[in-house]
Parts: sequence; C-alpha cells; structure tokens
Amino acid sequence: MDEAGKWIDRARDCRAVIHCAAEYSPRFHELDRRTVEAVLTSQASTNLPRILVYTSGVWVYGDTKGERVDESTPPNPPAVVAPRVETEKVVLGASRGHVRTIVLRPGCVYGGRGGLTGAWFESAMKSGSARIVGDGSFRWSMIHVEDLAELYRLALESSLSGEVLNATDRSRSSVHDCARAASAAAGGKGSVATIPPAEATKSYGSMAECMAFDQHVDSSQAARRLGWQPRHSGFVDEARRCFLAWKAYQR
Repeated sequence: MDEAGKWIDRARDCRAVIHCAAEYSPRFHELDRRTVEAVLTSQASTNLPRILVYTSGVWVYGDTKGERVDESTPPNPPAVVAPRVETEKVVLGASRGHVRTIVLRPGCVYGGRGGLTGAWFESAMKSGSARIVGDGSFRWSMIHVEDLAELYRLALESSLSGEVLNATDRSRSSVHDCARAASAAAGGKGSVATIPPAEATKSYGSMAECMAFDQHVDSSQAARRLGWQPRHSGFVDEARRCFLAWKAYQR
C-alpha cells in the first residue's frame, strides 16, 4: 500500500478492483486513502468501464445503543475510524462516467482466520477463558466471511453506482454469548473473562471503545437490490466450525 508503483499497472489492467487491504498501524488511514486515490487515478486513465468496491465498516455508525440503523442513517464515527468516512466520500464522489464505485460496510467478520473473534479462541486456549471488552451484554453486527465474499461478487456484477451497502447477518446474540460459545469450542468450558473498557485500551488502543459498541445494523438493502441472503446463521451456532477454521489458519 505504501508503494503503489509496484501494483498500479496491474490494477489499471483490471476491469474490477476490490480494496479490502488494511495495515493496522498509526498509518492505517493514510495508506487507505493513498490506495484509493491510486486506484481511482488508474481507472480514470482509461475509457473502458471500471468498478471499485471499497471496504469500510459498520463502526462508522458509532454506538447505536441497540437501535436499528441502515444506509440512510448519517455516520457517527468515533475518532479511530472518522477518517474512513471522508475516504468513503472520495470513493462515492468518483462514481461517474465509465467509473462505478460502491462502498461496503461489513460487520464484524467471523469464519476463516477469525478476525476479532479469533482473539476469543486464542485467549480461551491460553488462559481457559475467552476475553471480551466490557460485560458483553451488548451486541455486535456480524457477518460470515463467505457471505461477505458473496456480497462482493454480487456488487461487482450489479449495475449499482455511487451506493453504500451494509453487510451484516440477522444474528442478534450478545457478545457474552458469542464469547461463551467460542470458549466452549476452544476447550475453555464456556468461561468468559471481562475487561473494563478503560483497561482494555492498554491492549487494544483506541479500538477498545468500538469493541464495546451495541450495534444493530440493517442490511436489507443488499437483499432488496442484489438478492443477497446470508447463508450462515450466526457465530454462536457455528462456533465449533469457526474454531476449527481458525485453528487451521494458525498452522
């Protein structure tokens, strides 16, 4: 991402580009914006139809306090993801002429390598308890990696342009219930350890605030406009399978 010259020619040859890269460092937003601008510049240099799908995230809605939000809801981002909203605007503003752009806002991704849910498996294996930020009574909006991949495909093949789409499933289990299922799957017998948000900043930095969000993000627009239907029922129901997938990636 820091050296666009190494890949920009390949991107210029592609009719479709999905940007879902991230570097979790203090340069996260700088590199994210730089990558977007490089792709958009390359796409504008040709008259052939092009599409860019940009990966944002539901944290831009902030803590919804359990109230349902959708794509029509104005973002209310915490400081840690606020620059992402501005990058979304750059992406959407570039949707004109032969260039189409779409912004996807996935929930917490589970399955495969695990994402944030992988930390539950790891802590349960190491200490016997899945560690969570806060008491876990709140709910995350989540999505299985395979269902998210399907939405990327549908978005690329659609005629949508200049649109934002949420990507979450319908599961509404609390974070505590999810962590308990992860702990049981990883051999921790369902034990969950809670960390006060203030203390969690030592391990997670500014992300700790977001990990205690109580979000209810609606994704029915993707269903209406693209026929997208998540096939996975939720993390709690699939914790054992998710653990096996996560463990395989550790090897």
